[in-house]
Amino acid sequence: MTEPRWLDEGERAAWIAFLTATNLVNRKLEQQLKDDAGLSHTQYEVLVQLNAAADGALRMTELADRLVTSKSGLTYQITQLERAGLVSRRSCPSDVRGVFAEITERGREVLRFAAPGHVEAVRNALIDVLTPEQLTHLAEGLGEVTRRLRTEQRCGAQTATQGGTATQAASGAGAGRP
Repeated sequence: MTEPRWLDEGERAAWIAFLTATNLVNRKLEQQLKDDAGLSHTQYEVLVQLNAAADGALRMTELADRLVTSKSGLTYQITQLERAGLVSRRSCPSDVRGVFAEITERGREVLRFAAPGHVEAVRNALIDVLTPEQLTHLAEGLGEVTRRLRTEQRCGAQTATQGGTATQAASGAGAGRP
């Protein structure tokens, strides 16, 4: 068995700073949205994604992928938003198993109400704390992390449907290489 590649001091400091900042920012945004609009951060993001969609609707599977959440977790959030009259569900005409989530006019109103306070909280917690150069580096670095993990996720899903494992896909073993 090979020895793990332990984090050095600088790497460990970056990792802990990332975890701490992420948790603190998320906690601040969650509280702001709960106080101002009675929404969770996830529910707010659902409304943002639906509002940005061409016809105000997305398939549940696509919405779950965009939000990086499980289908069951999204179903729970959609149920809560539907009870509040902020979204509705409708069947997919081309796929009997498919379901669309659609923002309602009430959902658009709540989003318009919540957005100014939310953007102010985002600015206070992150954007205005960093210099433009730091923001550029943050976007580039986290963008690369997102690209890598999305690629691994897609490779794992493709390999799983072909009977392999995500490890095989990521290592190239499923592509005929040793």
